[in-house]
Amino acid sequence: MTKQPTKRVKHIPQRTCVGCRQVMPKRNLIRVVRSPEGVSIDLTGKTAGRGAYLHDKKSCWENALKGALNHALKTELTEQDRDVLIHFMESLPADVMN
Repeated sequence: MTKQPTKRVKHIPQRTCVGCRQVMPKRNLIRVVRSPEGVSIDLTGKTAGRGAYLHDKKSCWENALKGALNHALKTELTEQDRDVLIHFMESLPADVMN
């Protein structure tokens, strides 16, 4: 008797959106990273530093900037960091109501 080859199920990393607390695959979220240089957007998902994840929806970004992002990154956002994040948030498409 020969064994049938079993197909491996690929592990898909899950992350929680800081703005709405919804769990989704890591690739569907945008990573914000805190590094010694400050807070920045990490589109590759590989930059060294403490990260937090957000949907590409303005409502999630607005909720996160109210304080959840500070907590997730374990830091207090500077005015310059906030400007970078708000500038990126404004480039996002408007939320679509279903």
